[in-house]
Amino acid sequence: MGLLTQILTFPLAPVRGTLWVLERVVETAENEYYDPAPVERELADLEKALLAGQIDEETFDRREDELLDRLDEIRAHAQQTGQ
Repeated sequence: MGLLTQILTFPLAPVRGTLWVLERVVETAENEYYDPAPVERELADLEKALLAGQIDEETFDRREDELLDRLDEIRAHAQQTGQ
């Protein structure tokens, strides 16, 4: 950017800064949302709970289906974004 452009757009600097921060927040939130590690940990914990007799088979099946659906969503997103 030239000096004249910088001077003329200086009043917009707070808006650009705010937009930059918002973009970083959204990016971080998406990275956390699409991270498969917590879902995989929860699946492992769920299996441990079943084996320890803390939950019944029906609860295990229902929650396992939910978690596997979530993993499918994460993997589909990763394929779409090329990650």
